[in-house]
Amino acid sequence: MDPVHEASVRAALFAHLDAVRARSADGLLTWQQTAAFELDGETYVIRQTRGRGIHKPRQLSAALSITTAFTPYGVEPPYADSIGEDGYPRYKYEGTDPELPANRALRAAGAHALPLAYFVGVLPAVYDAVYPVYVLGEDPAHHEFTLGFSRGEVGLDPSSLSAPEKVYAARLTRQRLHQPVFRQRVLHAYRSRCTVCRLRHTDLLDAAHIIGDAQGGGDPVVPNGLALCKIHHAAFDRNILGITPDRVVEISRPLLEEIDGPMLRHGLQEMHGVALSLPRSPIDHPDAARLERRYEVFRQAS
Repeated sequence: MDPVHEASVRAALFAHLDAVRARSADGLLTWQQTAAFELDGETYVIRQTRGRGIHKPRQLSAALSITTAFTPYGVEPPYADSIGEDGYPRYKYEGTDPELPANRALRAAGAHALPLAYFVGVLPAVYDAVYPVYVLGEDPAHHEFTLGFSRGEVGLDPSSLSAPEKVYAARLTRQRLHQPVFRQRVLHAYRSRCTVCRLRHTDLLDAAHIIGDAQGGGDPVVPNGLALCKIHHAAFDRNILGITPDRVVEISRPLLEEIDGPMLRHGLQEMHGVALSLPRSPIDHPDAARLERRYEVFRQAS
């Protein structure tokens, strides 16, 4: 292995991805944009062919990228990548044989603390690129690698972490891996408009959790999400705005009786009794059980 060459290719890849993402309105990448890039007159293949998650270009000795394909909600994914109890993400082997070339290549990236690009499917053939990502360790019994976001964590034993350190690791995983993907999937399902007021300016929209991501049932899945403009997201989080289990907006009684300017009147008070604008696909509709649970919090606060 030539560590200098391996590192220079990865630095060039990340610069290439930075440039491509900068030209994308939402920062997402298509299959074609993640296929290959040029460096010193050579073409480096960035990702493996469809259906293969771990990729090592022929010019390198260690894996350069990993991919988790988009799986629609309610469909069993081919590989059950997950988050460990220690808060760190896990990435499954290709197959179950640790000595398959792809698994050896990913192991080599960890052994030499080499960064990778992680392509997470947001939609069919559309990806969010997370980089740099490092292989921290391996669990042969469960056929998986532990991932992290810092070179200094390579070789870390997650079982040695304290409870606060595990909480911090889980928060970082949500911020770097889950929240960007959750946002893109929710906004796509709601056709990039606020479910309450129908505002279409993407820069002013958030993907709000119905049940918070640190709570039981707070999974980063579309039925646990709502596309909300920033004012309605803030109102929802502060229990000024509630949503009934049958998907109708309610504004808290004290606010309905308050007298203020046009923003309060048009932006909040006139939303009382409005039915949500829902995704086209019923499978993406907000989950009624989660709405009921969240609505009870709103009722108690009101």
